[in-house]
Amino acid sequence: MRNFLSVNDVESVDSIVKEALELKKDRYRFSELGRNKTLLMIFFNSSLRTRLSTQKAAMNLGMNVIVLDVNAGMWKLETERGVIMDGDKTEHLLEAIPVMGCYCDVIGVRSFARFESKEDDYNEKILNQFVKYSGKPVISMEAATRHPLQTLADLITIEEYKDKPRPKVVMSWAPHPKALPQAVPNSFVEWMNRTDYEFVITHPHGYELSEEFVGNVRIEYDQDKALEGADFVYAKNWAAYADENYGKVISKDTSWTISTEKMALTNNAYFMHCLPVRRNMIVTDDVIESERSIVIPEAANREISAQIVLKKIIENL
Repeated sequence: MRNFLSVNDVESVDSIVKEALELKKDRYRFSELGRNKTLLMIFFNSSLRTRLSTQKAAMNLGMNVIVLDVNAGMWKLETERGVIMDGDKTEHLLEAIPVMGCYCDVIGVRSFARFESKEDDYNEKILNQFVKYSGKPVISMEAATRHPLQTLADLITIEEYKDKPRPKVVMSWAPHPKALPQAVPNSFVEWMNRTDYEFVITHPHGYELSEEFVGNVRIEYDQDKALEGADFVYAKNWAAYADENYGKVISKDTSWTISTEKMALTNNAYFMHCLPVRRNMIVTDDVIESERSIVIPEAANREISAQIVLKKIIENL
């Protein structure tokens, strides 16, 4: 593995999940693998789980770790080509990226969709500049269109908790007061398409995701019908994707909130969410605090997903 930007960088989803589960049994087994190797983690956006889990994963492999917050303690970065830099931005990303590459062996980048240009977001303008100019392997720690480390952790979690070979997994849109990127749902759908699970997406009209990710997945606009017989319920909000409403909140319909009544329609399903979660918007208190909520084990598996990816990249250096 050279880079980890999407499911397309993985030879086999089934194999990497199995390897991750084996690694989890002894996460310090390869503690010498990363000796004298450095991971640089660059954050254009806020983070809790990604920052902590990826740093811990690198430390498990014996790596040095540098964490850089673009919005605190460094020069303001210009990202556009051809601009006259006579404003408050002191350094251009085209110089900053190769300089960063000088100080590390692997680069992790976190850069969300800006919702200023659909074309720029879906062309991964920031992430791809790191791939092109850093000269080092790049890991997406969530980009404009995908969050592969999260989804790999999600699959690891489902494999641990499923009680049948082919569980029914439902990804349900839920309301949120702010416009959120499509990265997590895009990534979840893309990886689910590589499994043999029964998979259903449910959301209101107007919240259709890009066909590039959805493919032939079943879309059910009736949430109650979608939830029937589900073994796992993955709740997530996302902003509209269609051109005329791109990046906008077009509904805050709280009837889509995952509640005890909604979970009663399922096959005693486990509740999942990538976190952070808006309680009593996305999910009610009683559901997220229930015995069938696995959001904390899911978050804990972020360490494992990051570690198996780092291991594979280091082995290829």
